[in-house]
Amino acid sequence: MLTSVYDPVVRGSPRMFSPAHSRRVSRSAVRIASRLGLDAEYIEHLREAAALHDVGKLALPPGMLEKPGPLTREERAIMYRHTLAGARMLAGEGEPMLSMAADVAAAHHEHWDGCGYPAGLAGEEIPLAARIVAVADVFDALTHDRPYKRAWPVEQAIAEIAAGAGSQFDPAVVAAFLSWHRAAAAPA
Repeated sequence: MLTSVYDPVVRGSPRMFSPAHSRRVSRSAVRIASRLGLDAEYIEHLREAAALHDVGKLALPPGMLEKPGPLTREERAIMYRHTLAGARMLAGEGEPMLSMAADVAAAHHEHWDGCGYPAGLAGEEIPLAARIVAVADVFDALTHDRPYKRAWPVEQAIAEIAAGAGSQFDPAVVAAFLSWHRAAAAPA
């Protein structure tokens, strides 16, 4: 089961964004988790789980991810289901990393203030791994071209993440993200 789910993510699938997105989100999630002081085993599970955050997009209709313009209301409703589809694909495996991956797939679009989807979870109801991946995912989406938008400058994307602390994002996760970016920007 794991190979059938993981291979399209890491090798690419015409029904998903490039595997580069999954790798970048995974690397960013690891850096954020390290800044949060999480233990090595948790971070290793997160590295793999983060790469699977969008696996539910395999269940989307062909062409939806490549659509150049805004999605219709009906298309958005279908897109929102990728979280639950991903969680179903990863559920029931009984392995800690896959359990974390199912949580991440299900909850990486939840918002700290409860205004996200699919379940409207808020605050610490959202699994920590999903809160970390949410920041990493949005940052990567903002800083890379998509069929429907151009990439933002890194500083603008960082400011957007910072502005979302306490509403879209966990403030502690944002603080760790900002700490990582400040350290990366500091002269050696």
